[in-house]
Amino acid sequence: MQIKLLVEGGSMQPGPALSQKLGPAGINVNQVIQKVNDATKDFKGLKVPVELDVDLASKSFDVKVFSPPVSELLKRELGFEKGSGLQKKMKIANASIEQIISVAKIKLPNMLCKDLKAAVKTVAGTCVSLGVLIENKLAAEVEKEIDKGKYDKEIKSERTETPAEKKAELDKYFLELKTQQELAMKQEAAAKEAEAAAKEAAKGAVPAAVGEAAKPAEKKEEKPKEEKKEAKKK
Repeated sequence: MQIKLLVEGGSMQPGPALSQKLGPAGINVNQVIQKVNDATKDFKGLKVPVELDVDLASKSFDVKVFSPPVSELLKRELGFEKGSGLQKKMKIANASIEQIISVAKIKLPNMLCKDLKAAVKTVAGTCVSLGVLIENKLAAEVEKEIDKGKYDKEIKSERTETPAEKKAELDKYFLELKTQQELAMKQEAAAKEAEAAAKEAAKGAVPAAVGEAAKPAEKKEEKPKEEKKEAKKK
């Protein structure tokens, strides 16, 4: 019997969902947690796919650990917590091609890619959906460059260390971009607030104008009859 789990590396905890999955197998939950945490301790802080191969007769089991999803590996490599919800407006990191190769090498054994170059392109594709730049460029642009062979030298040599000078340049570029992005978002938010305020003001002005138009015209105050008679005598 095989049981598939997605756990926090080195920090698997007991819970109803876990008991529900392991219950039918009749294996000791605490033993599973201990073995899984030992097997995934190198992936601390990441979501890790795990497969338990259970022998129902002896109640014994083996733990097979797969590498985390590409998105999780990128989070650890680049130091961000979650992807951008606005990929076109907000970029969350600026990776070097060496960092992309590093993630691809870790993930390759669990991928259907034919070689490292294909794996690197796949990782770059994940960067598109997360809002991650590569080499100061849009990840989609780098995907095309990978196809054209621009990074063949780095990929063939399996280069995973980013030169310090290059890393500093990438960080500087991203810091400037981040400042611009934050300013643009603030300006956009201010514009939306102003637009909303203008709409509310317009809503309040229309009923008032209608109310004024609906008021009956004021009649001229007539003089008392006695005043009219005195006026005729004169």
